[in-house]
Amino acid sequence: MDALMQVLERSPRPGSGNTVETLLLSLLVALVLGQVIAWTYSATHSGLSYSRSFTQSLVVLTLIVSLVMLVIGDNIITAFGLIGALAIIRFRNVLKDTRDTVFVFLSLVIGMAVGSEKYMTAVVGTMAMCLVLLYLHYTSFGTLGRFDGHLSFLGPWSGSDEGTHLDVLGRFCRVWKRVSLRQVGSEGDSEYVFQVRLRDPERSQELLDALWHLPGVHDVSLVLRDELSEV
Repeated sequence: MDALMQVLERSPRPGSGNTVETLLLSLLVALVLGQVIAWTYSATHSGLSYSRSFTQSLVVLTLIVSLVMLVIGDNIITAFGLIGALAIIRFRNVLKDTRDTVFVFLSLVIGMAVGSEKYMTAVVGTMAMCLVLLYLHYTSFGTLGRFDGHLSFLGPWSGSDEGTHLDVLGRFCRVWKRVSLRQVGSEGDSEYVFQVRLRDPERSQELLDALWHLPGVHDVSLVLRDELSEV
């Protein structure tokens, strides 16, 4: 363990060449840290834009940037040459989520740290950033919604807030708010849409069954926030 800490804490020597051991160690560290970043991305992802290829690209990107830094070293001529070569590449994929950009930037920075042989900075930085990202995910930081989801059904027209369905909502929901009520079709049915906060999400099916058994109620559906995938 002491030997590993010494390797991680050592700084690159100016002008020193890249040995096979240095190359393999840098690529191995980049591979491990790239996978940690990719696992964190998978665990905290929300929304409908998840891509397996993007997750794999985070790992490979960390390796590539590390390798680029090893190639450049302290040679400024090589640095300008690589900049010109990389400028030819055009990435046509547009990132739809700002979090994806954050993970790409994190992979770039960690790859640069590993390629510069600043292993301790790369390891501590990866662990710290992944912990912050996990904290933000599991605490739902920034979420504005106070409801678990949306409940909708068709039933007899009622222009007021009174109805037998409210008794059912009172049994299964802590809070509910009617979003819309409109008359649909030629049979006098109404479409009810509620925002609901359930007393027990595990009993959501009981709520649906209770509404289905009300006279005239049909087409009952409940879409929870997990399925809405707030982004």
